Amino acid sequence: MSAGDHKNGGDQPEEAVSVAKVWPEVERAESLARGAALKWASGVFCRPEHLERLSQYRKRESQRTSSIHTRLKSMVQSYLEGVGWGLEQLREARMELREVSHALKKAGLESSRNAEGVKTLEGLREVSVSHRQLLAAVSNLPRLYSVRGMVLETERLVESRRLLEAHARLMDLERWQDDILWQLHGAAGTAGSALSTEDQELVARYFSGVQQLVDALGKELWAVVSSALALARQNPTPFVSAVRIVEREEALDRALLEEREGPRGPSRPLPPGRPRCWRARFFQVLEEAVSARFRSVSYLHTRGPGLAGHLSALQHGVMADLATVRHLLEHCVPPHYGLTGAYLRASHRCLQAHLLQVSGWDLESGEIFAVLNWVLHIYNGPDMMGHPELVPEMQKLDLGPLISPEGLEQLQNKYVQSVRKSVSQWMHKALQVELQDWQRDQEPDTDHEGFYHTSLPTIITQMLEENARVARMIGEHLRDQTIQMGLYEMENLLNRFREALVEFGKEHHRNPSNIKNKFYLHYLLASISNCIILKNSTESLQKQLSSHSVGRFSWTPPNPLAALDRAVRRACRLVMDQLLLDLQPFLPGLLTRPWLVQGDPTPKLCHVLERHVEMHGRVRPPCRQRLQEEAQWLTVVEYVRALMHKRLVCRSAEERRQLAQQMVQDDARFREVLHGLEGEGSVPEVNPLFLLPVLADFIRLKDPSMLTLEVSGLAAKYPDISEEHVSVLLDIRGDVSRDIRGAVLDLLEQSAPPLPAGYRPIFTDILVPPSTMAFCLPTAKCV
Repeated sequence: MSAGDHKNGGDQPEEAVSVAKVWPEVERAESLARGAALKWASGVFCRPEHLERLSQYRKRESQRTSSIHTRLKSMVQSYLEGVGWGLEQLREARMELREVSHALKKAGLESSRNAEGVKTLEGLREVSVSHRQLLAAVSNLPRLYSVRGMVLETERLVESRRLLEAHARLMDLERWQDDILWQLHGAAGTAGSALSTEDQELVARYFSGVQQLVDALGKELWAVVSSALALARQNPTPFVSAVRIVEREEALDRALLEEREGPRGPSRPLPPGRPRCWRARFFQVLEEAVSARFRSVSYLHTRGPGLAGHLSALQHGVMADLATVRHLLEHCVPPHYGLTGAYLRASHRCLQAHLLQVSGWDLESGEIFAVLNWVLHIYNGPDMMGHPELVPEMQKLDLGPLISPEGLEQLQNKYVQSVRKSVSQWMHKALQVELQDWQRDQEPDTDHEGFYHTSLPTIITQMLEENARVARMIGEHLRDQTIQMGLYEMENLLNRFREALVEFGKEHHRNPSNIKNKFYLHYLLASISNCIILKNSTESLQKQLSSHSVGRFSWTPPNPLAALDRAVRRACRLVMDQLLLDLQPFLPGLLTRPWLVQGDPTPKLCHVLERHVEMHGRVRPPCRQRLQEEAQWLTVVEYVRALMHKRLVCRSAEERRQLAQQMVQDDARFREVLHGLEGEGSVPEVNPLFLLPVLADFIRLKDPSMLTLEVSGLAAKYPDISEEHVSVLLDIRGDVSRDIRGAVLDLLEQSAPPLPAGYRPIFTDILVPPSTMAFCLPTAKCV
């Protein structure tokens, strides 16, 4: 640093301290600038040879510094000029404020001097007020003297229903009263005080008859309006007069309100009783008249069958009044009244209230149907509000439904519950009649196809179909609810029907010789046919259900078809039990020595089977085929069960031949009796009748060594055959050695194929009687 710099640096501390005290940021900025300069210089002059360019850098920095100083001077100069201009403006404003202040002082002095002169005019003001009061009194004297007479004359006009003239006189009286009050109010305002209470009471007493006239006129007016629907066809003139008066009053109310709220002059107070709002009162009275018309419809015999007549009377009354409004009264009022719309609104509200009351009654199903049909179809139909001429008006009004969606849902649920109660009672009665029919001493009725039946399915089917048809007249949703309810009750009926069948069977088996049970089997078969009819009816009802009704209801859907299947199975089981009971006396004689010689009792068995199969023909398909199939299984099972008792053990090859031949003959007889099922083309996959020839071939086989192959074929066809069954068959042959028996049984034990899908076991139902042997040899298999 040069000596000059040291000198300058020595002069700076005092200035720097003073500047730092005023602006502390300056010292920090200066130190940062010095640090930045040193950093820059140390980077530029890091080597001695760089000092050669020192003069260039010094010149460049001097130019930059001078440029900065020039810009700073220019900026400061502009700031100083702006400050000077602002100070000059402030000086001019101060001079103007002084002048205004002097002017205000002069005005205050002049005002105080003029106030003393105004006091001398007070007497003149009092004289003027008194003069104006006397002038008002003189000008109103003729009117005041004629008030009494005009009131009496207006009363006579009102009593004679000369409403327009009466209203004109009433308007004159009100105008006089209003003018007097306004003059008194103006005089009081001029005097600097409000209208006194005494003056108001004085005017009110003098015009006391005016308010009474207003009330009397209004009473006559609303009487005319309320009777307009009844008297419009005879003389609509009073109604026209009433409408004109209402419009006059509306115009007066509007003018007085505009005058009171207008910007001109002082605010004029409203006369007593204004605004009257007689147009709103007109529509209110009209609605009350409509309500009274509804109440005039007779409520006698409304409950029960009379409810439909009551709703019909409402329909005719509404449409007659609506015709009167549209064709007569609508032409008596200004277009903006929209009298037809007003009547529709009033009648709609009255109907809503009335139907809400009706819905709260304890209604039967027929009454609920009448209400729902009237609300959903008749009211909105072309005979009422759906008329082409009324549709635009109804769409514009948007009145909403007569009964809310929640109310309709409750009403429909109430209808379904009422119908359900009725259906349940009728089904119970029908079931009781059915049980009584079972005790009749005659065969069940037959239809044109020769099938047994009773009245039960006809009653149930017609009842459910009729309920569904009636509910469909209301809507698909109600029809679906009704059908679901009917299917529930059908399921309950079938469960009770099945229990009744069980009790019927128990009673018959307790006393089979009872004469009342003479036609036991006939009525069982009729019950099966009834179930087939009910199944067809149930499927028809389920087809009527709309596709979107599935899953709509929160409860578990009914399953009457499963209940029908259970009832049919129970009835078929009872029929087979009866067949077994009829076969039982002849079964012990099967496969015995007398049977082998004489062939008896097979013909008797066939006779019983033939009689039963013939009766099975009185049952509707497919249960007829099912019964014949069950008869086949029962016959074969009992035949094989008799074989398993080993009542006949062959002693020679001749006896084995005779036994096999007799079994084949029995099979032929059974086939001849049970030919009906095969003729229907519904032969089961494993016909039980095929078993008897197979067993006959097993017994007829001459070479015992071939029994192993025979047993394997038998087990392949009938995989449910057990070792016990085969062992009994070997015993019946009477010629099987111990080794062959062991080989056969071992083969059967090793093969033991599983039962194929759809296979109906036959040997599973045949139990092998226990052996009479006291002990078994260790080398032989136990039977």
